[in-house]
Amino acid sequence: MQTPWEYRYAHRTSRMGSSVIRELLKLTEQPDIISFGGGLPAPEVFPVEKIKEACNTVLEQQGALALQYSTTEGYLPLREMIARHNARFSVEIAPENILITSGSQQALDFIGRLFINRGDHVVVESPTYLGALQAWNAYGAEYVSVPCDEHGMIVNKLEEALRVGPKFIYILPNFQNPSGATLSLERRKKLVELADKYGVPIVEDDPYGQLRYEGEHIPSVVQLDSRFRGPNGGTYSGNVIYLSTFSKLLAPGIRLAWVVAPQQVIRKLVMAKQAADLHTATFNQIVAYEVAKGGFLDEHVKVIRATYKERRDVMLETMAEVFPSEARWTHPKGGMFLWGILPVGMDAAEVLKVAIEKKVAFVPGFAFHANGGGENTMRLNFSYARPEVIQEGVTRLGLTLKEMLSKNGK
Repeated sequence: MQTPWEYRYAHRTSRMGSSVIRELLKLTEQPDIISFGGGLPAPEVFPVEKIKEACNTVLEQQGALALQYSTTEGYLPLREMIARHNARFSVEIAPENILITSGSQQALDFIGRLFINRGDHVVVESPTYLGALQAWNAYGAEYVSVPCDEHGMIVNKLEEALRVGPKFIYILPNFQNPSGATLSLERRKKLVELADKYGVPIVEDDPYGQLRYEGEHIPSVVQLDSRFRGPNGGTYSGNVIYLSTFSKLLAPGIRLAWVVAPQQVIRKLVMAKQAADLHTATFNQIVAYEVAKGGFLDEHVKVIRATYKERRDVMLETMAEVFPSEARWTHPKGGMFLWGILPVGMDAAEVLKVAIEKKVAFVPGFAFHANGGGENTMRLNFSYARPEVIQEGVTRLGLTLKEMLSKNGK
C-alpha cells in the first residue's frame, strides 16, 4: 500500500541510495564476524588520554567559548595551524583559504551543492570513493570514468574525458580508497597541466596522505598546482580544492575535516555550511587544536603508521599463502585498503554471500565504479582488525575462494 509520503519526496531522492559499506558495518556489531568491510581506523591508536586531558583543559580554561556558537569558517587558531602545516610543503595559504567542516563527507556534499547541476559531468577514477558518488548522485551528476592501474589514474586517458566539459575532476591521489593505489609524480604533473589547459578544476581528496609506510613522500596535487602557478602572495588562488581530515589522525568520532580552496570558493562554501549546520562543533575544534598543538600529531602519526604497516604486512603475507593463484591484489604503500582482483567471470557479490556464512566480510568492488564494472573485485580494509584476526579472516576468505573456484571448475 502506498503511503502519503511516497509522492512528497523531491525528485532528487530517486537517485539516493544507502551505502553498501554502511550496511556492511552493521555486521561488525556481530561479535563472530570478522569484517574487512568498513574503513575503520584502529581504536587502539585513538589518543584517548590525550583527548581526555584536552577536554578538561578546554572546559577549565575556555569553557564559555567552547560551548558557544562560533564562526562558520571555523576556529581561527585551528585554521592558522593548518595553514602553517601546509606552508611546510610550500603551499602558500592563509586562514581565509580554509573552511572547517563536519567531516570530509560534508565537504563533498557542499561541493556537489555548489557546482553540480542535474546532468553535469564529473570526471572520476574507476574505481573511486563510494561516499563521493553518494554525495553527488542527489544533485544529478553524470560521471565520466577514467581507468586506473597500480600507479593511479591513467592520465593519458584523461584528455578525452575533459573534452566533454566536466565541472571538475575528482581524485584521491594517495593510497586511494578503494584500490590503495598512489598517483605517480609524473601523472600528478600531467594532471595539473591538463586541468589548466582545459580550464577544469580539480577536487583533491587526501584523507590518507600522512599514512605512508614505505617509499618517498610525493607532493600533493595542490602543491604542484601552486608551483605551476608561481608565488601568490600568501593566499592560494589556484585550480584545486583540497580536502583532508582529522578522522584518520585523531578519531573519526570528532567529525572534523577541512577544505583548502581559493577565497572566492571558500566564501560560497561558507554560505552552504551556514544553511546546513551554521558551523562545525566549537568544542570539537578547540579540543582538536589543544591536542594537535605543540607537535603531538607528528609523533602520534608514527604510532599509527607502525600499527597499520604491521597489519598491512600480515594481510599481504596471509593472502600470498592462502589465496588461490588465480587471484591478484594491490600492494598499497600506505592508507587503509587493498584491492583484490578475482578471475574474470567470478562475482565478488556472490563470494560475499558464501563468505558471510564463514563469518568473514568485505566490500564487493562493483560499488566503487560509477558507470558499472568491477564485479570481480573486492576491497579489503587492513587497519581495523588486530594481526591475529586478520590472519584468521583472510584464511577463511582464501578457503572460500578456493572452494568456489573448484566448484565452478576454474
